[in-house]
Parts: sequence; structure tokens; C-alpha cells
Amino acid sequence: MKNHEISILLDKIVVLQPFTNHDMIKRLKILVVRFSSIGDIVLTTPVVRCLKLQRNAEVHYLTKQSYAAILKTNPYITKVWTIQSAVSELKTELQKEQFDYVIDLHKNLRTLHLRLLLNAKFLSFQKLNFEKWLMTKFKINRLPNVHIVDRYLKTVASLGIKNDAKGLDYFIPKKDEVELQSIKQNKSILVAFAIGAAHSTKRLPTEKMVSIIKKIIKKDNVIVVLLGGKDDKNRGAVIVKSVGQNIVNLCGELNLHQSASVVQQSDIVITHDTGLMHIAAAFQKRIISIWGNTIPDFGMFPHLDESNFEIVEVKGLSCRPCSKIGHKACPKGHFKCMNNIDENIIINHLNL
Repeated sequence: MKNHEISILLDKIVVLQPFTNHDMIKRLKILVVRFSSIGDIVLTTPVVRCLKLQRNAEVHYLTKQSYAAILKTNPYITKVWTIQSAVSELKTELQKEQFDYVIDLHKNLRTLHLRLLLNAKFLSFQKLNFEKWLMTKFKINRLPNVHIVDRYLKTVASLGIKNDAKGLDYFIPKKDEVELQSIKQNKSILVAFAIGAAHSTKRLPTEKMVSIIKKIIKKDNVIVVLLGGKDDKNRGAVIVKSVGQNIVNLCGELNLHQSASVVQQSDIVITHDTGLMHIAAAFQKRIISIWGNTIPDFGMFPHLDESNFEIVEVKGLSCRPCSKIGHKACPKGHFKCMNNIDENIIINHLNL
């Protein structure tokens, strides 16, 4: 059985959990589960906040070790639990906690294993794997016009939880706040450009980013700061060398909280479909969101009022979306979903 077939079968598993008046009265102890990745975890923060503030629940969170830092600064979380790869690593410890509910916002084989380990009621998120498969394989769109945040919150609706409309959360520790005055100098507008992406087909070609940035810095009051991980450092260096002025490469120089601090202090954020896009949304930033092989219809566009973000994409391609995640290279070889992006649309959206 192929991976996508397993995912579709998992998504069809529905377990009805009894919910009593006693559950509404008592202080619940809840484990929220999302193993990865940056953006997906940030998108779960309204669930955490609402569970804490609306039910006064004791909220624990289970994720992978590499993503723990995103959650450890969250004041609505009592404890962050982490694994390297398997939930069995924490079998004894989690069983001792005696959780009332597990909120499964990942729904994969790991969470199925967790269900077997814990004597708790499970509320599971519907991932729409079948609908996404139909869209990527046959371009049949049966996707609901609902943001994933609202679908996450629907998972806990039976607990009396309602959307508080306060958006996403991201908390930066004091030690990771970045001082930008020396970078901005006398520039009045700081544009943060998140140049990375987990998959190459979600990222603009380097030469296209260079062309866009050259048009941006024609305005003398603008400085562009490049953000990304260590894998983006050399790409950032190429961009800086090609642009030449009013640009700073911070790729690979900052941890995630420090990158978030730059985003928080920026005036505008240009980003691909990445974790930094969702962090920018948490800070209510103006966002220019650029999409390649994935599509906003999957429900993970910026969680903001529509007046605060712009979607830039090439519509009408018969091959798009080619994946719900991404590829190392365009399966067709032409990469039209990014190569055909109209740069002037991005410049016009910036409204500098």
C-alpha cells in the first residue's frame, strides 16, 4: 500500500468520543498533538489558547524535538513533550499523566500508535487527504473553502470551544529579540524577504528573486532583509552580490525566534508558502504570499483579514497543484508556476 493510500485511510478513521456534562464542569487535562512542522504548529496556536482561556484546561503539547522551541515560550502551555521519532519513547511518562483528552491535530501512524498507548478520549482532525489527492492527481476540487485554523478549531468544538478571532500566536523570548536599527540605518521601510522553502518547487528561482528585489530597492527609503535557514545562506549571498545595495543577508545567521523578531519589526513580508509566512500572520504583518506548486485552496494561506495579505500565483496551469507538499524539482521540467510569476504584480502589491 502506497503512502498516500495509507494517509487517505487514516483520514477516514472517525472515532466518536463520549462527552459528558461532567467534562464541561471539571478542569480538563489535555494533550495537543502536532509533530511538525513550523507553520503547521503555529497554525495550531488558536486551539491551545482557546482551550486554556475558554475551558481553563491544563494544556500539554506533544511534538518533535526539533520544533519544541516554538512552543516552550507559549504561556498557554503547561508542558511541552518531545520525541525524536516514536511516541513509544514517552510511553510510561505520558501514561502517568492520565490525560482526559488527546487533541490529535496531525493524524498519522504515530498518533494512531498514541491512541493505543493512552487511556484518554481522542478528538481527531480531518486532514482531507482524499480531497487533496483528487486535486493533485486529477484536478478535481472538492476542497472546502475553509481555513485550516477553523478546521483545527472544529476538532475541539464538542468541548465548547469557539473561535475567539484573535488569530495566531508566536512568542519571542527576550534574549532573541534582534536590534535592527544598525541595519535599517536611515531607511524608513524594512521589507523582510523569506527566500527559503522546504521544497524547491515552493521557492522562486534565485534570478527571479534578484529581479524582484532590484525593482524594490529603486525606492531609496527601502531596505530588504533576507531571511532563511543555513541552506539558504549561499543563495542569499548570490542575491546580495547581484543586487549590490540596500540589502542584508541574514540567512543562516539567526535562529527561528530571531528571524521571527526581524519579521515582527518589518513593515512588509514577502514570503513563499513557509513557516515564516504564518509567523508573519501571527504578528499581523502585511504579507505578499507567493505560491508555486502548492495552492492556497489547501487552506493554509495567511490567517489574516484579506486586506492584510496578497496572494501571488499563476492560475490556470493544468499541472498545478502537482503535490500537496512539494518536489525537489518541477516534474514537468518547465517550472511555470514560479517562472511565470508576474514580478510587477508583487511590486504593485507592495505599494511603496
